[in-house]
Amino acid sequence: MEPLNNRALRCCMNSIMCTIFSMFLAILVLRVLFLPLLPGFNWFQHESRYSVPEYSASSIQLVMREKFLEVPQIIWGLNNQKIAFARACLTARMLNRTLLMPSLSASLIYKEIDLLKPVSFDKIFNFERFNSLCEGYVSLGRYSGLQNKTKPFELRKGSGRKWTKERDFNQLMQCKEDPIDKFEVIKVEGKHPFLWHDHWPVKDYAKIFECLTLVDEIEADVKTVISRIRSVGARASGKANDFHGNSALLIHFIILYLTLLFT
Repeated sequence: MEPLNNRALRCCMNSIMCTIFSMFLAILVLRVLFLPLLPGFNWFQHESRYSVPEYSASSIQLVMREKFLEVPQIIWGLNNQKIAFARACLTARMLNRTLLMPSLSASLIYKEIDLLKPVSFDKIFNFERFNSLCEGYVSLGRYSGLQNKTKPFELRKGSGRKWTKERDFNQLMQCKEDPIDKFEVIKVEGKHPFLWHDHWPVKDYAKIFECLTLVDEIEADVKTVISRIRSVGARASGKANDFHGNSALLIHFIILYLTLLFT
């Protein structure tokens, strides 16, 4: 009798397992077929806790020219200053404001704190060219364009571990609403833009970088210096091609030239 009982038990278990598997498969098929049709439902992706509106590099948006964003002086190395400047531009874009032309610094090496003398943006980069290339995307403004209708609204950036990316984003969203949005100028106090939370994809930074061009005087001098260095290097080593196409060397030459220019 025992073999018969064991056989019956195995058949019963197999039948139960088949039933459970069939039910699971049916539920799975139903979820795949019908749940994605529900609005806002995505089975394979989790909705983020906050979302930044996406702007493609080719999108055109009317930038408010009567409202402005003012940021602290941008410091800490040439590359870091470019990143900080782009972040300030994207912040102004998010707030639908024109960025007041920020001050850069002569500290072209990271944390070169003895060279923090302010340098006007338009002494290094072409102001008009930037606005022309980035028209409809971001806008730079001069302080002379202010109408001083109201005192600036002072926006203090938080700091520390408790100042999360979400809190920073929510603070920016509040600046788009009344009564803060009524102010002609929002002035950011505290840490400089390189230390701000980052809310934008790399492609948005790339768009800003594409609009940055050196002023004619610096560009001409840099080309002259590079040409002379290449010439000397070619005669010394007989390998002129070693310098051509080397973007890293080009950056070093520009840093060296600007360091000498502003010190």
